[in-house]
Amino acid sequence: MNTFTIFLVLIVIVAFLLVVVIMVQNPKGGGLSSSFGGGGGAQIGGAQNTTNFLDKSTWTLATVLLVLILLSNLAIMDGNGLGESRIINDDTQTTVPANNSTDAPANNDEGGIRE
Repeated sequence: MNTFTIFLVLIVIVAFLLVVVIMVQNPKGGGLSSSFGGGGGAQIGGAQNTTNFLDKSTWTLATVLLVLILLSNLAIMDGNGLGESRIINDDTQTTVPANNSTDAPANNDEGGIRE
């Protein structure tokens, strides 16, 4: 397993957690915090504490995701700063053969291209 694969797995895990934390929140304040008693005065942990936790976890996961993405870019470049593709090899030169076919007439009046 190379470094990029490790970063890729971590990025997927953090992105999934970020989606879960965002989906639990409710923009009107009735998300997870309202399920602990329906808006009453004495709640488990309190609605404000739950909202603060979800808000802090959202920002933390977003920051971790951004850092992992930037670090994965460095892992792709392998630290040499060139970032060249490994698929394309500069030593291999591909030549295209010239079209030396004399089968087709150059100037054809029957539907050919006229200049």
